[in-house]
Amino acid sequence: MNHDREHQTQRLARLAQDALRGRHIMCTVAESCTGGWIAQVLTSISGSSEWFERGFVVYSNAAKIELLGVPQSVLDADGAVSEPTARAMALGALAHSDAQVAMAVTGVAGPSGGTAEKPVGTVCFGWALGPTQAGAETQHLSGDRSEIRWAAVCHAIEGLCERLRVA
Repeated sequence: MNHDREHQTQRLARLAQDALRGRHIMCTVAESCTGGWIAQVLTSISGSSEWFERGFVVYSNAAKIELLGVPQSVLDADGAVSEPTARAMALGALAHSDAQVAMAVTGVAGPSGGTAEKPVGTVCFGWALGPTQAGAETQHLSGDRSEIRWAAVCHAIEGLCERLRVA
């Protein structure tokens, strides 16, 4: 990882730490296209066990169903890369952990796998600030596979911090 990326991820991890510690809550993550990178960033700083509870890497649809309880009907209707799936992943991570907040990421990082409806760079994010308070959004990120994944990591953490500030 280059120096700028490392500095950025450390800054984001500290922002998450401050937001979570300030509220005395724990977070969990459910990751597909980022493959555990969010968890790695968050746990890269000492003391993260105070506010990071666990992470789920759910690359396959079967893993999303088995580990998080994402309904097959959601995957069938909307696909793995969709806001309903991202929302269900975040809620599932909460339900299968002792955390109070969750973030989830699912997308097409490329270079293959894109479609006309969901081109490479389509990434859906989900955040849950409790079992009844969940939302999702879609971003269209650019770059190669590594750049798309890194941008997704940053956006997910920034999104959680932003939601904790306004909640």
